Amino acid sequence: MAKNILVVNGPNLNLLGTREPDRYGSVTLPAIEKLLDESARRAGATLACFQSNSESEIVERIQRAAPEAVDFILINPAAYTHTSVAIRDALAAVRIPFIEIHLSNIHAREPFRKRSYLSDLAVGVVSGLGAKGYGLALAYALEYTGKD
Repeated sequence: MAKNILVVNGPNLNLLGTREPDRYGSVTLPAIEKLLDESARRAGATLACFQSNSESEIVERIQRAAPEAVDFILINPAAYTHTSVAIRDALAAVRIPFIEIHLSNIHAREPFRKRSYLSDLAVGVVSGLGAKGYGLALAYALEYTGKD
């Protein structure tokens, strides 16, 4: 079971709640992080949250996860889902299981959004369930044993 979980959010997710609320919802990123932290604490786990609009900062944060003994990563790479070989390589390098999260259904959107550079490495993908997707991903991570 994962006890040390890292949540990584990519570009523009700092604008949740005001950015295209009809597509991404009205829940803010701090509200999502607060709910995740409360759930993790109730389960006896620790949770660290990180958001950046910079690809290099995201790569560096993922790389720091291994020496910090992070057991599981929840990542919403946002637009970098479809462009970032660097984030893919960082996740592959640290070999920490992760779930890829998307608020909107990326398969029901523009053609370029249907391709993810991360999905084939992920334990799973949550897409199109809004902010609730984070909670579902966390619940899975808290139960993850690596034998699923």
